[in-house]
Amino acid sequence: METTKYVRYFAAGKTSYGILEGDLIRELHGDIFGGAEPTGKTLTLRDATLLAPCDPKNVAAVGRNYRSHIADRNIQPAPFPGLFWKPSASIIGTEENILLPEGAQNVHYEAEMVVVIGKKTRNVVPADASNHIFGVTAGNDVSERDWQKNDLQWFRAKGCDTFGVLGPSIVTGLDYNNLSVESRVNGEIRQSGRTSELIFPVDTIISYISQFVTLMPGDVIYTGTPGTTKPMHQGDVIEIEVEGVGVLRNPVAYSVPLRTNVDSTEPSPRSASAIARSLKVEST
Repeated sequence: METTKYVRYFAAGKTSYGILEGDLIRELHGDIFGGAEPTGKTLTLRDATLLAPCDPKNVAAVGRNYRSHIADRNIQPAPFPGLFWKPSASIIGTEENILLPEGAQNVHYEAEMVVVIGKKTRNVVPADASNHIFGVTAGNDVSERDWQKNDLQWFRAKGCDTFGVLGPSIVTGLDYNNLSVESRVNGEIRQSGRTSELIFPVDTIISYISQFVTLMPGDVIYTGTPGTTKPMHQGDVIEIEVEGVGVLRNPVAYSVPLRTNVDSTEPSPRSASAIARSLKVEST
């Protein structure tokens, strides 16, 4: 099946969608989920800053969805998908910093294939779920394991700013039921699996979520992570690669500590996501 790579980027003072062909971006006018049209303009990757490839309102995720991820903890597969939600404010794109929050001591990477919804999805059966998928992208479901273990819910553990990493592109036409998923830390492979190993396949996940929540175009679902993970540290570079999608690359840095007694007239610090949207930097 023919594939198409869509990117969302900042260039020439505006945010746009485009089709990525090699190192060339073909600019689109409008929203890819509502029928974007080519403008005829092109630019190179080095002249654009890639953003998260969509701007989801709902960010759903499935936990413990690979046997290789739960085997070493003697956890049995659940009878239904274990869902949690990540705030849309956690979303960042490739090359943006993953920020380690103050007090976080055990922050892990999680390589995942992420499904991007293409149309309004409510009460769909598994057999019809594929018709509601726009495409897939790569994701890093960043997780603070101590908070995940000890907090009442996973709000802090998986929902901090920069803990929802997406990109670099959304690809249509891929067989989402059989793609390789890999993480690398400073070039060393840490996780490797295939989406064919998911305990709950994509169509089942979409159908299950749609029984409770209406998903809209541009919403995303993190489908689970394979194998085992380890802590990240300042200065690490995390790469997540999903077959056919490309490499999602993010440095790890400390978050700016909370400041007190700051003059209210001083501009507030911006997030890494905001900086990426306002500064033009060279993509790699």
